[in-house]
Amino acid sequence: MTTPDPEGLLAEQLLRLTRRVHRIQKRHLVRRELGVTPAQSRLLRTLAHYASPPRMADLAERLEVVPRAVTTLVDGLETSGKVRRVPDPANRRVIRIELTDDGHAALRELHAARRAAAEEILAPLADEQREVLGELLNTLVDGTAATPRHPDAPC
Repeated sequence: MTTPDPEGLLAEQLLRLTRRVHRIQKRHLVRRELGVTPAQSRLLRTLAHYASPPRMADLAERLEVVPRAVTTLVDGLETSGKVRRVPDPANRRVIRIELTDDGHAALRELHAARRAAAEEILAPLADEQREVLGELLNTLVDGTAATPRHPDAPC
C-alpha cells in the first residue's frame, strides 16, 4: 500500500536534496582545481564505462543529449588534454573518443570528490540510518518494492 504525497512534500525534499548534492559536488570539484565542469565530469565517467573508445553518437545516446552537446564537451576536454579524438581502425571516417592518462587521473580525482561530497551529505546519519537510506534509494532507483524490514529492526 502506498501513501500519497498530496502536498508534494516528498517531491520537494527530493528536489532540494538533489540540488544540495549538486552544489556540494561542484564545491568539491572546484577545491580539487580539476577545471572540469559537472557536465564534463559526467562525460568522463560515461566514457570510462566503455570497453573500447565510443563514437560521439554513442556518447550522445548514452548521455541522452544531442550530438552537438557532446561535441562541445569533448572540445573542452580535448583542449585540457583529458580526452583525444582517434580514428576508428576499421573506418577512418569514424572518430572515436578515448581517455588520456590525464583523463584517467581526472577520473580518480572526480571519484574522490564524489566520495567526499557523499560523506559530507551522509555525515549526520548513523550507520543504521545509512543502511535504511541505502535500501530506500535502491528501491527508488530500481523501481521495485523493497523487502519489508522486521518491525523490531532498528531504523
